[in-house]
Amino acid sequence: MEVVHTPGHSRGSVTFIFEEDELIVSGDVLFQRGIGRTDLPGGDMQQLAQSIVTKIYVLNELFTVYPGHGPATKIKDEKELNPFTLQFYNR
Repeated sequence: MEVVHTPGHSRGSVTFIFEEDELIVSGDVLFQRGIGRTDLPGGDMQQLAQSIVTKIYVLNELFTVYPGHGPATKIKDEKELNPFTLQFYNR
């Protein structure tokens, strides 16, 4: 397991990457068709988008994403369909 700092939802947000199992646990950073709140202390939309695009979207698109809430998703689906990150992600 690799722990990657993915700030934006909060200053200390992290994502757990399980390379061999092709999955990540994104906590409140990335959800199916959503992202974590940024209106709490330490939240920052630009930083959250940067974390997602540069630290999660660079992983294998077939990785399963297990968020802190809601259903699992795939990185590929979020790259293509997540309305909160489409504006920040340039293929």
